[in-house]
Amino acid sequence: MREYVDFLGGQPPYDELESTDLDALARLVEVEFFPAGTRIIEAGEAPLSHFYVVRTGEVEVVDRGRVIDLLGSGETFGQISVLSGLPPPLDVRAAEDSLCYRFPDPRPILAHPERLQFQHYNTLVTRERLTRSGLVDQALRAARHQMRPAVWCPVGATVSEAAAVITDAAQSYALLDRGGEIGIVTDSDFRRALATASFDPHAPVTTIASFPAESIGADALVGDAFLRMIECGLHHLVVRGAADRPVGVLRVVDLASAEVRNPLVIRRAVDDAHTIDELAAAAALLPGTWVELYDTGVAPMHIAGLLSAVVDALLQRLVELTDIGDDCVPHRTSWLLLGSVARREPLPRSDVDTSLVWEDLPGERNPARKLQRWAGRVLDNMERCGLERCVDGANATNPEFARSRADAVSTATSWIRNPTQHNALLLSSMIADSRPVTGLSLGRSVSDAMLATTRSHEYLSALLRFTVSSRPPVGFVRNFVVEQSGANRGHLDLKARGLVPIASLGRWIAVVTGDDRGSTITRLRRGGASNLLTPDETEVLVQAFEYIYGLILGREIDAIKTSTAATTWVAPNQLDSLTRRYLREAFRAVAEVQNRLESEWVARLP
Repeated sequence: MREYVDFLGGQPPYDELESTDLDALARLVEVEFFPAGTRIIEAGEAPLSHFYVVRTGEVEVVDRGRVIDLLGSGETFGQISVLSGLPPPLDVRAAEDSLCYRFPDPRPILAHPERLQFQHYNTLVTRERLTRSGLVDQALRAARHQMRPAVWCPVGATVSEAAAVITDAAQSYALLDRGGEIGIVTDSDFRRALATASFDPHAPVTTIASFPAESIGADALVGDAFLRMIECGLHHLVVRGAADRPVGVLRVVDLASAEVRNPLVIRRAVDDAHTIDELAAAAALLPGTWVELYDTGVAPMHIAGLLSAVVDALLQRLVELTDIGDDCVPHRTSWLLLGSVARREPLPRSDVDTSLVWEDLPGERNPARKLQRWAGRVLDNMERCGLERCVDGANATNPEFARSRADAVSTATSWIRNPTQHNALLLSSMIADSRPVTGLSLGRSVSDAMLATTRSHEYLSALLRFTVSSRPPVGFVRNFVVEQSGANRGHLDLKARGLVPIASLGRWIAVVTGDDRGSTITRLRRGGASNLLTPDETEVLVQAFEYIYGLILGREIDAIKTSTAATTWVAPNQLDSLTRRYLREAFRAVAEVQNRLESEWVARLP
């Protein structure tokens, strides 16, 4: 038994057990040998009564015939089914001759079972192994290495002839060339056509195909292609090679395991929703998807991008489904997101800041009141879908954030010309963080006009002072600066004092360069490319932002799992020593960049 204790005591999470519990666990060990190729666990079988720890050899985790992970000595599998009572989601088989320790549910015999904290959530894939050799690595591959061959169908073919081409090629798609315009027809197009009473197999296939087909370059990353599919609600993406000619097709089922396809499931449910109740049912999948993506090991900033695309789709569909009622408004409108959601870096419990711009029409009397009433109904429905409106008033119902295009452009440009007027710096910063999700050209026209206005030394200087007024909580010697009174006494706000100072620097760079596209990290790298930041400063800020965002995301994921209220406030003494050290170093590095920019920014201007 001593061998079992020594081995388990060196493996997470068993190394967290007290000696008496470790001894008790070791007494449960049964040793099993599996020859290479043996299927140890079958997906979908009855909930397991035992789980396993690999002692020697390696086992493969298999998703519908595709190996998605390889587990070695010390790694656990099967425990989620045992602990949850759910069927196992994936197959597990011996990749080579393997010796495993087999355990029944240990909770009844442990004095402190809560210390057995597995890092899995409804999956058999560990974050560490996935980061090294699984989906995260796959996301960094070029599309050309993951695509399937191009299958062509004559553009004059009938529906039945196109179906025969797809069947013969054993694929789920075919491409069509209509005078140089590339289209695509997929298996889902045939299913939709069959569902209609007017289906005619002799009709031209162009009646059910999509033109032009969405595409991506052959050298684009698979992770970017997957995000594009989420944004567009697609299952197929044409891959372009030399001269922009199609060279293959990416399929979403080839890009990710079942756990990571959930964003596309929600995206499709959003598109298919015909009522607000159906939309709310689709949105109800969001919390669990945040958890699955995080526990599967997807990089935090990539999770943010995936879920931002889902939030975009939700808001677009909300606008379409919200009845305008008696307020018959003929105006063309644009809904804009503001803040972290606009930068594609939300957190699970982030509220949603919105703005509304409408096209000017001569002769229309007082459209603002009608549009604000409609905006209120959209936001009410948004909250029915679990997305909270901004508690600080940055909502499309607020006249400050609901304007005609002419009024919005005039006001935004005046903030640049006269930065001393009330809230000019705050509001121009918010415009720089805006992103339209409907009426794109109309929505972009406001920020484009603002950034096209000459930004004076006075404005940029005032904006930088406003930007660095949000300081990291760094003490004079070693301690953090924490709240001294009130409900958060002894705590610091990781979002307000950690993320916001870095995001604000990114926003300042966006205004200086006149380019407000992209996330905070994209803006920081743009600042490095334009010499507003040194290469070292750029990397320091990027790494600090990713680390702090990941830390907050982990806390919010825990809150979802435990159904508790999420908070960005944390007591430093509740963090482990390594986290405190990393945070302190990150805060100090950000503060040093702020200080250098204050004194050197003029010399760094392009």
